[in-house]
Amino acid sequence: MLFRSVSQSRYECRKTGAECAIAAGYSPEAAIVYASKLQNPKTYPLVVQYIGQLRSEYQKKYDVTFERHISELAKLRDNARENKAWSAAVNAEVARGKAAGLYVEQKIIRTGKLEDLTAEQLEARMKEIINEYSPILEGVVLDDIKKEVKSKQKEINYSSSSSSKSSSKSESESHS
Repeated sequence: MLFRSVSQSRYECRKTGAECAIAAGYSPEAAIVYASKLQNPKTYPLVVQYIGQLRSEYQKKYDVTFERHISELAKLRDNARENKAWSAAVNAEVARGKAAGLYVEQKIIRTGKLEDLTAEQLEARMKEIINEYSPILEGVVLDDIKKEVKSKQKEINYSSSSSSKSSSKSESESHS
């Protein structure tokens, strides 16, 4: 019975089985052996069952649900605001948004420049991207995406060509 009461504190204070056995009165030298024996379901099924109940209660008490997670982040945010810890408040609010699915984290690794692609390569790359990301592009018209990408490519080509013209113009003026 003493081991059971000590086992309960194990889940509240995160003690090992050996630490619980020592607290229950077993000698420190034999604590690991007794802890192991007491957790054997063939030898001590009632102790194992009780430990299982404690685990279940502990998991229910500290279970991470969406609602608890969001409300806990809101509490942290509010406490940070009260303490004028603006960075912590912002981080808590961003974490709430991520938990709610308001943010989509994506990493894009570019292996080339769009302006270096031919029209056919650009078209093929766009099809590949659209196929890959089609689940998140629902409701977006394919032609709209193509027009937008092509207009961006023209802007990039125009800005790079005008900057190279202006740089070559300034070089020729400096040589004069």
